[in-house]
Amino acid sequence: MISGMAGRYAGSLFELAKEANAISTVEADLGRFEKLLADSADLRRLIESPVFSADDQFKAINAVLEKAKVTGLVGNFLRVVAKNRRLFAVPQMIRAFRQIAAEERGETTAEVTSAHALTAAQEKELKAALKDVAGKDVAVNVSVDPSILGGLVVKIGSRQIDTSLKTKLNSLKLALKEVG
Repeated sequence: MISGMAGRYAGSLFELAKEANAISTVEADLGRFEKLLADSADLRRLIESPVFSADDQFKAINAVLEKAKVTGLVGNFLRVVAKNRRLFAVPQMIRAFRQIAAEERGETTAEVTSAHALTAAQEKELKAALKDVAGKDVAVNVSVDPSILGGLVVKIGSRQIDTSLKTKLNSLKLALKEVG
């Protein structure tokens, strides 16, 4: 189960979403906010930097939410998070919410890191392969990290499958050092 501060916030948001029969809406709104974070270095700096006061963070987040038309539960949730000076944990809260929602649907969640964005066909194929491994539907959260060069890093629960080119090259480098 999910623990820690981010898990508690995500659990509270999930309970509210469940009561309002709005789990998928909340997931979509969280995804939109996550995309805003990914696309804006300034927004990331705002939520990560301890330099900004709670009041400054609240005002800035409020403006961002209004401009992006993020309303309802997610808008209120992010405002509360800002007032409580917990914006730095929003990415973990989003991941925790997705995990809770997936468990509720009888799915498991896989965190996938790829060197480049996956096509819809590749993501579908990956989900099918992971379903065979996990024995149930798998929700996939894909992040892009060009530093892995190629391949994938897949985390499901406590298991990790690392087929990245970076790891293979590091293993080869280590093997060559041992031989020489």
